[in-house]
Amino acid sequence: MVNYREILRLHSLGQSQRTIRSSAHCSDNTVRTVLEVASQKGIQWPLDDDITNADLERMLFPDKYKSACLYIEPDYPYIHRELAKHGVTLTLLWEEYRRKCYDEGKKPYMFTQFGEKYRKWARVTKATMRIQHKPGDAIEVDWAGDTIPIFDSVTGEQSKAYLFVAVLPCSYYAYAEVCGDTQTENWLNCHVHAFNYFGGATRLLIPDNCKTATYSNTRYDVVVNRSYQELAEYYGTAIVPTRVRKPKDKSAAEASVDYAETWIIAALRDRKFFTVQEAQKATAEKLEEFNTREFRVRTGCRCSAYLEEEKAYMLPLPAIPFEPAVWSVAKVPNDYCISDGRNKYSVPYNLIGEKVDIRVTKNVVEVYYHGSRVACHRRLQTVQHDPLMKLEHMPEVHQKYLTYNADDFKIWAVSVGPHTEQVVSYFLESGKVPEQGYKACVSLRKLGERYGKERLEMACMNTLAYGATPSIRNISSILKSKQSKSAENAATPKKTQDLERYGITRGAAYFAKGGNR
Repeated sequence: MVNYREILRLHSLGQSQRTIRSSAHCSDNTVRTVLEVASQKGIQWPLDDDITNADLERMLFPDKYKSACLYIEPDYPYIHRELAKHGVTLTLLWEEYRRKCYDEGKKPYMFTQFGEKYRKWARVTKATMRIQHKPGDAIEVDWAGDTIPIFDSVTGEQSKAYLFVAVLPCSYYAYAEVCGDTQTENWLNCHVHAFNYFGGATRLLIPDNCKTATYSNTRYDVVVNRSYQELAEYYGTAIVPTRVRKPKDKSAAEASVDYAETWIIAALRDRKFFTVQEAQKATAEKLEEFNTREFRVRTGCRCSAYLEEEKAYMLPLPAIPFEPAVWSVAKVPNDYCISDGRNKYSVPYNLIGEKVDIRVTKNVVEVYYHGSRVACHRRLQTVQHDPLMKLEHMPEVHQKYLTYNADDFKIWAVSVGPHTEQVVSYFLESGKVPEQGYKACVSLRKLGERYGKERLEMACMNTLAYGATPSIRNISSILKSKQSKSAENAATPKKTQDLERYGITRGAAYFAKGGNR
């Protein structure tokens, strides 16, 4: 028999056909034919040790055995292409192959031989690279492609719930959890729950390239989501994302996701869930069935394999579970309030226009500027219309505004005079609530600081003389036009009236002072 293994080995070393011919003891035509057929069928060195020359001859030249063979050889390239499609299994392809053989009146291989022959073909052609996983070395995580419908109990409207899957690739022990969305907070919480379920962490954490895991993943560098990196550092693990569009980098997770879709999502297809919590409870029950389901190829189940082979190698968990925190960047607006997505919280007003880092946990909202924490708030659990403000974050004028109240305005008005008190009372009582008059009272106090209490009192008196509805505009106009009188002039009104009665007459006082010149 031709030494096919030697021909392929020498060819991989770059030897000439003459050298191969001499070493393999065959003709040039045989060497050329073998290399051409091997290239067409994707067979190349190195080969597994259990692949013999007889096996290679059957793969390279199957026509030699068609007349003698009672069985029909499967179309292995077709099988390999079909297995790459979603939901297609080797059992399904064997059923199709068996039916086709019976229709043609020929004899098919049974399932065991069918699977063994395909796997041998796959090893020879290097269709996939088998990765040997060490126990406790990595956790592969992913979101399932299918979703679970959640129905509104009142309207009947349907929303989606998403299935998170984490798997240990050595034992294939899995964790699954239903979430209402795929945002960062749920992504981090699912990891924490998975670590607790496994009873330990691993050296590596292998996600795909979703935004909750990585910001970018190029051939030169990987930028991991800051919140995700924080979780990894807390548990002492390292994040190694898969290559972009390379699902085989986490084949265990991909396979477990497919199984989870079958044994969890598909198994619950006839049940209606009205809350995410109901779906989570049902998923937890199916997860236990999934992990205790017996293997088809080897003895035991995922749970027993984990306990026997992997649990001892898991990294210990911290005494306190990680509190997931979501990081974001925001520019401080003019109202010096940042948002956690539902409510607003104050930051120091001198940061208006600056970019700050926001760290949000379940109970706390923290704000950092250039690495230093500048604000910390208790996170509100319900949506509120008003922002959560701290007095020290506000400008001085805004701080004064918060101290305003009706009693203080009335006390101040009494200190100025009865007419000012009457004006302030009108401002506070003319609206539906006293707060509607605060702005006018503040403006009145500013006028008092600018022109003095005596002139303000006289301006209020003159305004009330014109009508019973005073306004800040009228009082301000009087003060600007100097119509208000000082206290000294107000004490001698009769003398002023006498002078005005004579028009432009100077009077005796003018001449007594030597005014006649």
